[in-house]
Amino acid sequence: MDLDDLQHYESYRDRVSTVDEKGGRNWVYALKPHGAFYNKRILLTILYLIVFFSLPFIKVNGMPFVQFNIPEGKFILFSKIFWPQDFYIFAIAMITFVIFIALFTVIYGRLFCGWVCPQTIFMEMIFRPIEWLIEGNPAEQKQLNNGKWSFKKMGKKLLKHLIFLVISFVIANTFLAYIFGVSRLYKIIEEPISNHVALFFGVIVFTLLFYLVFAFVREIVCTTICPYGRLQGVLFDQDTMLVAYDYKRGEERGKFKKNETRTHGDCIDCHQCVNVCPTGIDIRNGTQLDCVNCTACIDACDFMMEKVNLSKGLIRYASENGIAEGKKLTFTPKIKAYSALLVVLLCVLTALLVTRKQIDAHITRTGGQLYQELPDNKISNLYNAKIINKSNKDIPIEMKLEGINGEVKLIGKSELHLKEETVNEVTFFIVLDKNIVKEHSKKIVVGLYENGKKIGTVKTKFLGPFI
Repeated sequence: MDLDDLQHYESYRDRVSTVDEKGGRNWVYALKPHGAFYNKRILLTILYLIVFFSLPFIKVNGMPFVQFNIPEGKFILFSKIFWPQDFYIFAIAMITFVIFIALFTVIYGRLFCGWVCPQTIFMEMIFRPIEWLIEGNPAEQKQLNNGKWSFKKMGKKLLKHLIFLVISFVIANTFLAYIFGVSRLYKIIEEPISNHVALFFGVIVFTLLFYLVFAFVREIVCTTICPYGRLQGVLFDQDTMLVAYDYKRGEERGKFKKNETRTHGDCIDCHQCVNVCPTGIDIRNGTQLDCVNCTACIDACDFMMEKVNLSKGLIRYASENGIAEGKKLTFTPKIKAYSALLVVLLCVLTALLVTRKQIDAHITRTGGQLYQELPDNKISNLYNAKIINKSNKDIPIEMKLEGINGEVKLIGKSELHLKEETVNEVTFFIVLDKNIVKEHSKKIVVGLYENGKKIGTVKTKFLGPFI
């Protein structure tokens, strides 16, 4: 290979597909893909949109199925409320999620990016098809953008961006419904905006944010902003499944000529794989951080291979070893280690979720108070309790001493009702017979009962006289 050929094959390493030589933006005009993978992505998109837009409206026993109220520190998952006091569960869940991301990426690469990521779903399956419908194919779009302003151009641009804003508004409202709930969004419509200025402002901000991302930023989110793409260089190995070009079969490239015995590789250098790429890369240059594994190049290449009567699969899901050595995807020691750790974390997380209690209580003796001697040879201690009701209903609670004779006397109330979704503060006395207190500091257990059923216990200490 001479110097010119070497420079040709290495030139892609010196540039980014979305940046020109002067550092400006190379706008990507992607061709609409067609094929088996694209049809599957359409079906998955329909399912995804149904789930995404319906989840905030689903309630179980009056509770949202999913809600992530970050400002109030209130999270609902599978209709169970999680508060900041459950942070340890959240921490384990995040560790599990990070391990899952690493494991999944080691095995399947950026499969998530191409098939499930909201950015890809909305950009490639919603916004870009609308752009194709209004402005035409990539050549027509480029001609429209480079042409002079006219009523036709203004009409198309206005219609496209108006639709983009409407869809962004719907996405923003759905996004906020996941945070604050559907009922609070309804209040913006039913009540004066002045009563919900902050939430209304949030809707406007997120609408503009989504609009700017899908109308202008686009693939820059995947190639530059999203940290997940940057992790590929660390997590990928020779056995990772990728959308890859079979260079052993495709090279040397050569144009297809009808009725001529082919002496080149199977790649006919038609550039269709480049034309359909939403990030503007050439998959034939090897694995690149800009590739989101959307499979558009696979469909385009398979279509051209069929046209020239060559075998499909020149671009396909494969690993580096799968192409270079004909190896199949295997479980390496690294994958096995990730899998084992993930299974352990999932078991721990499941156990914590199953055993998680709706009531969480903390009882402490009132500071600066000693014991009080009472008539009938009794001793009392004053306590403060913080009892968190994590459910969405008021719960009647009775406190009893466990394994010891004594009495719990509430101050200022005859019965204890825990208000829903709040921290209830209670002050009470514990009264014991003096002859039971054999040491200065005695460990006692207070049981919490709901309608006669024990729902939890709390340990504390009871102070008595020095003996």
